[in-house]
Amino acid sequence: MTDRARLESAIRSVREGDPAGFEAVVRAFEWPVRTWIVAHCPPGGDADDVAQRTFIEAFKRIAEYASGTDFRAWLFTIARFQLMAESTRLRRTADYHRRYAPHALAEELERRGDAAEAAGLSEQLDQLRSCLGGLNPQAREILGQRYREGMPLEEISRRTGRSIGALKKYLFTLRAKLHECIARKTATETT
Repeated sequence: MTDRARLESAIRSVREGDPAGFEAVVRAFEWPVRTWIVAHCPPGGDADDVAQRTFIEAFKRIAEYASGTDFRAWLFTIARFQLMAESTRLRRTADYHRRYAPHALAEELERRGDAAEAAGLSEQLDQLRSCLGGLNPQAREILGQRYREGMPLEEISRRTGRSIGALKKYLFTLRAKLHECIARKTATETT
């Protein structure tokens, strides 16, 4: 019996109600399908999961396969659609994180700020607030946009008319000033 005949026999047995017959299909195509998926899977994609979903979908839709046609092409078409679904899932996840992660981070930082005050770190927060008060209003606004609101550098750059490179340097300088100010205040309070 040729490989093609064995494959057609296994497919026929699955159609007749013997799910164990699908094992031969998986054994015959597992490595080629996985290899193709790994080669085409986007970064961050789970190639093994896509391969598994491909075989599950092929099993569920085995009745749609036309006997005598190229089963490999049929199976790889399913793999291609499963890979497209994985790419869509990754894009949605990335979009979700891009949209909501800054908000979740701000909430977590606020929660930690409340916990920090309760833990006796309110002095450092007071020092930071005092040092922020010593900056000019434009500097405070830019720091607020970047770190409180989570605004992208591109948007701040557009609003302020500064290049992204100049904005990065300005933020670095502001952070350094705040660090020095807090260090001075801490040293003054401990002496």
